[in-house]
Amino acid sequence: MWAARALLLLLPALWAGGARAGFCEDRLYAGRSYTICEADAARDEIRLFLRDGQDRLLGQFFAVEDLLKAQGKRLGFAMNAGMYHEDRSPVGHYRENGVELMRVIPNAGPGNFGLLPNGVFCIRAGRADVIETRRFLREAPQCDHASQSGPMLVIDGALHPRFRAGSTSRYLRNGVATSADGRRAVFVISNERVSFHEMGSFIRDALKLPQALYFDGNVSRLYAPDMGRADAGFLLGPIVGVVTAAD
Repeated sequence: MWAARALLLLLPALWAGGARAGFCEDRLYAGRSYTICEADAARDEIRLFLRDGQDRLLGQFFAVEDLLKAQGKRLGFAMNAGMYHEDRSPVGHYRENGVELMRVIPNAGPGNFGLLPNGVFCIRAGRADVIETRRFLREAPQCDHASQSGPMLVIDGALHPRFRAGSTSRYLRNGVATSADGRRAVFVISNERVSFHEMGSFIRDALKLPQALYFDGNVSRLYAPDMGRADAGFLLGPIVGVVTAAD
């Protein structure tokens, strides 16, 4: 599987002369391959996308690109950003451009989303944070964009208490991790099937990030044009991406 994906990948992202050459790079940890895409929330424009101005579902990376092209912008990278119902509406809390489309879901429930603690990815001016849901409700941050998903992968530097080493439940998985100061937002997707424990350990031990949230599995997809990668598949629900000026 990884050999096929490798055909889509070019050189890793580099920083040169203080200017960014790309957002994404491949990383190997404990024998598993991942791609990470990093954004600086104090400098980069991180946004969520669900529908266009006519309330039509976007659902695909190319549709987001078309929407941005009309504004003289483009996607630096993007990935799916949380679980969704059959009609592609968000399962949990969702906010886009300051407008709440779905409330916070605080209670436990079936499936990965309800495997508490879960969390919210919150984007504000100058910072982006993964916040555990109960803390999110207590603090009530004013997010410009927000997407709730679950489970949390890393909570204050510790793995989710339900994760077990040696688990045989493995899928292609993706999620997001953030730094304590809210500047680093690192989006992670596995390039092969991994367990929750493996993915959480990569974020905690290799990326050294204290908070991380699972977005989804099996449907996980990445758009990284600087790497020549554009994963295809069924329509998605919420999409997160970094917006840049068009070339």
